[in-house]
Amino acid sequence: MAQQVEGNIVDIIQGRIQPGRVVIEGNRIAAIEGMSHKYNRYIIPGFVDAHVHVESSMVTPVEFSRMAVRHGTVAAVSDPHEIANVLGEEGIKFMVENGKKTPFKFLFGAPSCVPATPFETAGAVIDASAIRKILGMEGIGFLAEMMNFPGVVNGDPEVMEKIRVAHAKNVPVDGHAPGLRGERLKKYVNAGITTDHECSSREEALEKIELGMKILIREGSAARNFEELIPLMESFPESLMFCTDDSHPDTLAKGHINQLVMRAISLGYDLFDVLRVASFNAVKHYGLNMGLLKVGDPADFIVVQDLKDFRILDTYIDGVRVYGEGDVHISPVETELKNAFTDRSVTPSEFRVMKQSNRMHVIQAKDGELITQRTLITLKDGEKEVHSDPDHDLLKISVINRYDPEIKPSVGFVSGFGIRHGAMASSIAHDSHHVVCVGVSDRHIAETVRWIFSNRGGIAVHDGNTISGLPLPIAGLMTGDPVKMTGERYLELTRIAGNMGSSLQAPFMTLSFMSLLVIPSLKIGDRGLFDVDAFSFTPLFEQHV
Repeated sequence: MAQQVEGNIVDIIQGRIQPGRVVIEGNRIAAIEGMSHKYNRYIIPGFVDAHVHVESSMVTPVEFSRMAVRHGTVAAVSDPHEIANVLGEEGIKFMVENGKKTPFKFLFGAPSCVPATPFETAGAVIDASAIRKILGMEGIGFLAEMMNFPGVVNGDPEVMEKIRVAHAKNVPVDGHAPGLRGERLKKYVNAGITTDHECSSREEALEKIELGMKILIREGSAARNFEELIPLMESFPESLMFCTDDSHPDTLAKGHINQLVMRAISLGYDLFDVLRVASFNAVKHYGLNMGLLKVGDPADFIVVQDLKDFRILDTYIDGVRVYGEGDVHISPVETELKNAFTDRSVTPSEFRVMKQSNRMHVIQAKDGELITQRTLITLKDGEKEVHSDPDHDLLKISVINRYDPEIKPSVGFVSGFGIRHGAMASSIAHDSHHVVCVGVSDRHIAETVRWIFSNRGGIAVHDGNTISGLPLPIAGLMTGDPVKMTGERYLELTRIAGNMGSSLQAPFMTLSFMSLLVIPSLKIGDRGLFDVDAFSFTPLFEQHV
């Protein structure tokens, strides 16, 4: 029996709005019929998150979808490289199979950089032959972000073979090239890489657009580029998409792509341009099996109250109303637990740092940015051991290998977190997902790290007296609990970190990127301090010449 949904139909392809009704037969739009009177609601294509790591929401694909449809998102282009770094192909299969248990339209990618660099100990390795196999899996439709841009620029054979395999499969290749410009950028683009979500300036984005790349305007929990990049909407709407990249559960609970649409409209950008950026461009670029309100399309659309606030009234996927009247009509599912965690206990002495010179390199974390800066500080004479100095926002940071208990913790120093006592730790530590911890005392660091290992993953904060945490038993990255419940617990841990002195918007998200060795400038992995600009290890102390 045919369904009918009435409202003012927004045709983003023809650029017009007309009252009418959408007639649905089965899972497709059978007809769009004009009506003679206007309605107090609008029918528009559903939104697409053009680049997201579902694992960063700390919930499964099913639970991610149950929240996303509330915000009018019906599809997501997802790179599962977080779980792939922990569990390899088994982790990718988990994401695809779990994603099939929801009507939400996931398109997963084959992770191109597992591990992200050869300078860290990963839980898995995905080479070019594995990429060929993964791209043959149902539900996989692109080569995910090529973070190893030095490998592309320098023609690394293994990297280039992965790209060649993707081109042979006729699937897009996503990019990841923060700050890459000039001749090196041209080499990167000429390799057949088509997108970038890492632009931090308009000038960088313009150069990439001129070379034919699609630019993803990103607004996630830690990296926010909307304000800087949205002016590109004026002249280059056909080259843009919206994405979140990494969205923690509290952020996802508040909103998704709908918020970017609303903000763009409030700034005066053309309605049809904005809606194409929110759906059409991603559908066409990735070949998504998602409807755009045309006869014969899958019946994927949303009903909103107005074209200003975009309050979602109903969300339809394949002709089924998956959200309406405040209720989600996607059932939760039982989730199989998969993980990879060694049994390990650490002691405070493992985090001691003996001074080797008076000059020490320090990571500088920046609020709302994945990029870090570096500084070289001068230590006091006479002290043999270097301690955290919360009065000057100097804290120890350590990465503890989750896979091999024989590898000693790497220890460095960081500024920007602001906590004055205790410690905070996480097994979400991009990309190899070891345990990363920032703290004031060695004892509190060790105790917090032990909590993570005993729970086989999670995030935790030690206020000096009590450890509070959120267990993440699926790969040390996710829980099977709903987004709302997970988000509330996450917010509580964030509040505790704030009470300890941190002023970061998302301190655990910022912490999780301190070990990502492909984002400039100074990071720390399980093997030590890493200079991303030189793409090599660097000593903690500057040696005397």
